[in-house]
Amino acid sequence: MRERGRSPADGWVCHDPYPRLRWELVISLFVLAFAIWLFLLFSVDAHDSWISRGGHKNAAGEWCCGEGDCFVIPGPQVSARPDGYHIVFRLTTAVYAPKTGGTIETTQTRAEIVPYAEAQPSPDGAYWRCKRPDGSRRCFFAPPPNS
Repeated sequence: MRERGRSPADGWVCHDPYPRLRWELVISLFVLAFAIWLFLLFSVDAHDSWISRGGHKNAAGEWCCGEGDCFVIPGPQVSARPDGYHIVFRLTTAVYAPKTGGTIETTQTRAEIVPYAEAQPSPDGAYWRCKRPDGSRRCFFAPPPNS
């Protein structure tokens, strides 16, 4: 037990009463840091990586995919027509209406036509759209015909 007025400099030896707890904390922090590192290492979306690894570029020579630039478009939102693929984007938002105590939903619809010459084959059979930071289309991938 420590006496009043004595310090480790006076020859008093300070023993850590919880040495095991300290090592458990160090090991736990190391395991946590390693788990976070693994998560960040493997958190790249698998589909983004096939687009990136494939070296896909558009007709202007731009790389199709950067981090988080590409996303799947559900099949029902895409239709093949004589002039190309027609994509319909629907954005539904709900706003609380204090007077009625309910919500008001609004739906915005936007359409885009991708000429067949600008579409690239999608190896996973899904429709993919890669965008620039301003939202404009950089690349479009469509399933091969008859798939």
